[in-house]
Amino acid sequence: MKVQFKAVAFAAAALALGHAAWAGEAEAKKWIDSEFQPSTLSKEQQTAEMKWFIEAAKKLEAKGVKEISVVSETITTHEYESKTLAKAFEEITGIKVKHDLIQEGDVVEKLQTSMQSGKSIYDGWISDSDLIGTHYRYGKIMSLTDYMVGKGKDYTNPGLDLKDFIGTSFTTAPDGKMYQLPDQQFANLYWFRADLFARKDLQDKFKAKYGYELGVPQNWSAYEDIAEFFTDDVKQIDGKPIYGHMDYGKKDPSLGWRFTDAWLSMAGTADIGNPNGLPIDEWGIRVADDKCTPVGASVSRGGATNSPAAVYALTKYVDWMKKYAPKEATGMTFGEAGPVPAQGQIAQQIFWYTAFTADMIKPGLPVVNADGTPKWRMAPGPNGPYWKQGMQNGYQDVGSWTFFRDHDANKVAAAWLYAQFVTSKSVSLKKTIMGLTPIRESDIRSQAMTDMAPKLGGLVEFYRSPARVAWSPTGTNVPDYPKLAQLWWKNVAQAVTGEKTPQAAMDNLAEEMDQVMARLQRAGMEHCPPKLNPKSDPAKWLSDKHAPWKKLANEKPKGQTIAYDKLLQAWKDGKVR
Repeated sequence: MKVQFKAVAFAAAALALGHAAWAGEAEAKKWIDSEFQPSTLSKEQQTAEMKWFIEAAKKLEAKGVKEISVVSETITTHEYESKTLAKAFEEITGIKVKHDLIQEGDVVEKLQTSMQSGKSIYDGWISDSDLIGTHYRYGKIMSLTDYMVGKGKDYTNPGLDLKDFIGTSFTTAPDGKMYQLPDQQFANLYWFRADLFARKDLQDKFKAKYGYELGVPQNWSAYEDIAEFFTDDVKQIDGKPIYGHMDYGKKDPSLGWRFTDAWLSMAGTADIGNPNGLPIDEWGIRVADDKCTPVGASVSRGGATNSPAAVYALTKYVDWMKKYAPKEATGMTFGEAGPVPAQGQIAQQIFWYTAFTADMIKPGLPVVNADGTPKWRMAPGPNGPYWKQGMQNGYQDVGSWTFFRDHDANKVAAAWLYAQFVTSKSVSLKKTIMGLTPIRESDIRSQAMTDMAPKLGGLVEFYRSPARVAWSPTGTNVPDYPKLAQLWWKNVAQAVTGEKTPQAAMDNLAEEMDQVMARLQRAGMEHCPPKLNPKSDPAKWLSDKHAPWKKLANEKPKGQTIAYDKLLQAWKDGKVR
């Protein structure tokens, strides 16, 4: 694909401009000299890139395109795009962008509505790559691989440089084509108060009780011990309560993310195999030998959604939240719980998104030192007792530009221009600094990120290591993300309230998932529709060699921890963990 960045060609183009004025030059220069710094490109290269955007936009202006509308979830990165980069794009190209910011659940709902009606509400969408299996099967979403060499060739930036993006493997479908362009990425990691873990008095007290060192937990047993230790033994830090765990449990769509974002695979529910496990993925969905056709979620059909490992995962989620988190946690949503660790009363969190990094480093926070360095660190999350080497390590969110195949061609072209603009090398490093959700290798390796690293608690080291692709989004086994995802939070909530046991909740979830997939099978899809296995005795499927895994006799082996410096060095040495 001839869309690689050619620095020499861009430099030559910049020189060829000489001092001759061109439309938009003053506006581009203003932004390049101020907001678009730092950049991995020279100002001459940025100038050439902006001139290309202006020329491409002129073709669309001649076709009557003056304004487009796009949508994304509300996170720091997208706020920067909506408030700053959309304005820059309009001033430089003349195309006005209405960039709406709404909750992630609303993005999925509106996307689903558009798919069902066949009419796209927006010209462009930033939708999670979690929907890649949906987009591929229904055939409603445009293949960018085809578009860039076909209808969109004249509107595809010669400096796009797809090889520089770190997340395109997650936006590529089973047919080998890329359906979405990564715009931001953040991972689900372990978060802890390094300053508290380093205290000699606490280290001695922990070792005396548990028989091993206080450190970064390697398994769920150690995480549970540390949670108990801070909540029940330490109890207070600086006169305020300290909790060994943080979570959220309100019956709300965001409760589903807590689980679909790989909680089950962290426990070890899925099969071995990156990125998501095959034939059974992190949702517990089994696919056939073609690696594409879903055949069931329940154990009775060969799936693992209600398997012993999945039930164990849900049980620990409920137990830990009720025993070791603030009592308010059970009534919180994702958005409400996110800022809590920054308030200084949480010792560790097993399931923490790096998207919160920008809000964790603000001066004056209880978790930030006077010199601006964090009191906290991030590390790979610990694994449950069913987890085995070679399984998915954790979840990564890849919010990606997505376009409908049959939408207005000129509007799509303009939205594609804007998508490339906000991910271009001219602006991507500054956007990374503002939102801390990196998408480009060149940005991650930049001097600017090296300089910021000491204040980011391990974020830079994580994204410079192979771990950045070992943490993966929802995979292609999921045939219809919107329809299936909504089943999770309703069933999990019943386990939180005690209306159902974890086993009963997961049994019902697995059955409902199978029912939805049966309807999808009848409705028909363009590619790989589900084809359910017949029900059979669950014992036929349970095994100690593959998922669904048999119940372990001992689900709490001895806790294992590691010193954080050793983990950090492993990342620097090019290891996953």
